[in-house]
Amino acid sequence: MAFTLKNLTSLLNVAIQHKASDIHIRTNETPCLRLRGELVPIQTKLFTKEDMLDIVKILLADNPTKVEFNFKDEIDGAYSLSDICRIRYNIFSYFNQVGIVLRLINTKVPTLTELDMPKIIGRIALQKRGLILVTGATGAGKSTTLAGMIDHINENRASHIISIEDPIEYLHPQKHSRVSQREVGRDTEDFTAGLRAALRQDPDVISIGEMRDPITADIALKAAETGHTVFSTLHTTNTLTTIGRLISMFPTHEQPEVRKRLAENLYAIIGQRMLPGIGGRIVIAQEIMVTSTGIRDCISGKDDLNRIPNIISQGQGKSTNGGQTFDQHIMYLYQKGFIEKEVALDAVSSQADFIQKLIVE
Repeated sequence: MAFTLKNLTSLLNVAIQHKASDIHIRTNETPCLRLRGELVPIQTKLFTKEDMLDIVKILLADNPTKVEFNFKDEIDGAYSLSDICRIRYNIFSYFNQVGIVLRLINTKVPTLTELDMPKIIGRIALQKRGLILVTGATGAGKSTTLAGMIDHINENRASHIISIEDPIEYLHPQKHSRVSQREVGRDTEDFTAGLRAALRQDPDVISIGEMRDPITADIALKAAETGHTVFSTLHTTNTLTTIGRLISMFPTHEQPEVRKRLAENLYAIIGQRMLPGIGGRIVIAQEIMVTSTGIRDCISGKDDLNRIPNIISQGQGKSTNGGQTFDQHIMYLYQKGFIEKEVALDAVSSQADFIQKLIVE
């Protein structure tokens, strides 16, 4: 018996009811839901190879770049299911079997208030020029935070916002801004082509789904240099590794000039980690860096790059900066009762410093 769209809808409804972030489906296994960071199997039938191929056909029916799946493919895409939800999918093969991971995306674009973001994130979003990066591991909520920031611009400015995504996740309605969402493979060949074209489309804001290579990074910097606000994401763990990754994308002989350009055009880095919270919640810990004269000196090479965390920590609570390190935010989350002490100790960079600050305070 064929696996139908109705069956897929039922599976998605189960995931939504349990507030799952992802669904893992594999041949000859029962599906698993990602709940509060853990994989939990669903009590249902095993999915046969035929079931898996039926699901692939359903998903690819909405993907203009792929008409079928072969067993050497890895396919990324997005699929809309009426008013239920949007899903981002990855289809892959293993030992001649099919695996699918579905990421559930709310059909409503989240606001920064709904995401419980600090006010500084809204101020960063409304910056009128410069490069702004949201960083973190896979599943750290980068796309959601970026969507919230784009929505904040859409609510507060009359701008032309161009996003280049792979795939498009959240669908932004037209509010005060005009939002042109372009999908790699459907609307543009790749991030580089889409970014080059965006510069000819009279943008105020450009959002790039991911900064993957030096060509994209170079064009993004040029866009920031010419007075645009540029958003993107990177799979990096903190501010230092983000800056290091950007610099190391380029050949050694170009790096001094790249550091100078970054110092002049990088406006902010928002790093994110997911932590298990009290009561089964997932809590986001954030490191927020807003550039200052001291940070620009570190990036350009006039000062030591490793001084950046100390400079960030000195800006916590200041209206002119408002930055914070991961350790500072983790301390806040613990003191406010959002996370257990063991979780905090496991997440901070220095357990000794964390304990010492607890004693002092």
